[in-house]
Amino acid sequence: MKNKVIIQGILWDDKSSFSKGPAQAPPKIREALNSGASNYYSENGTLINGDQILDKGDFKIEDYFEIETITSNNTEKSSKLLTLGGDHSISYPVIKALCKNFSKIDILHIDAHSDLYDNYEGDPYSHACPFARIMELGIVDRLVQVGIRTLNPHQLEQAKQFGVEIHPMNDLRLDKIREFENPLYISLDIDAFDPAFAPGISHLESGGLTAREVIGLIQNLRANVFAADIVEYNPLKDINDITAYLAAKMYKEIIAKMLA
Repeated sequence: MKNKVIIQGILWDDKSSFSKGPAQAPPKIREALNSGASNYYSENGTLINGDQILDKGDFKIEDYFEIETITSNNTEKSSKLLTLGGDHSISYPVIKALCKNFSKIDILHIDAHSDLYDNYEGDPYSHACPFARIMELGIVDRLVQVGIRTLNPHQLEQAKQFGVEIHPMNDLRLDKIREFENPLYISLDIDAFDPAFAPGISHLESGGLTAREVIGLIQNLRANVFAADIVEYNPLKDINDITAYLAAKMYKEIIAKMLA
């Protein structure tokens, strides 16, 4: 039986701490994906808009906790899921909705920030907090964070408490991040990329990953990728849709890995 991948867009950025805009990302990613400037094939030749793809469309969110219900409603038995955000706060309710199907999962979190705050500006569900809430669910066997370059003492202590495996930019060996034993969730924050590759982000943090590094990381994974999200693209900050096309490129490569 072939894998089926469901796509959902979450139009939400109310938990953004610095600037709004990621709620507008899903339509812009779709526009880039469907542009005549590119095609519907990943680099390994996988068709990413065939009958194995079921796009449920974009969902305007009024209340944060709706995201879990919407995700549950959009998920089908034995299907995989790609969520387009949205700020990074969406990862917690999405993963919480998917938890019911697994006893243990692994997470590959690609980001400039570890997003492990216990709370940020008084909000425990801020986009700076999702991985603290996710680790509290007790379902994650291994959380691997790649591209981190903004750790502060509080988040470092949180990482130690939760047993997080961090691969920071100042000591990065991507060849060590390939094998995952449990079903794998990929959470790709677009600000993991250096701003030279992704200017359309709210939090500019130089010294990041190249597009080729992230593509290679995903292509070389030895894992069963059951779900993923692409978050924190901010179209209001973009230049000539550079970041939209990068997000669309990552959409194709993640889908190809899911269908492998």
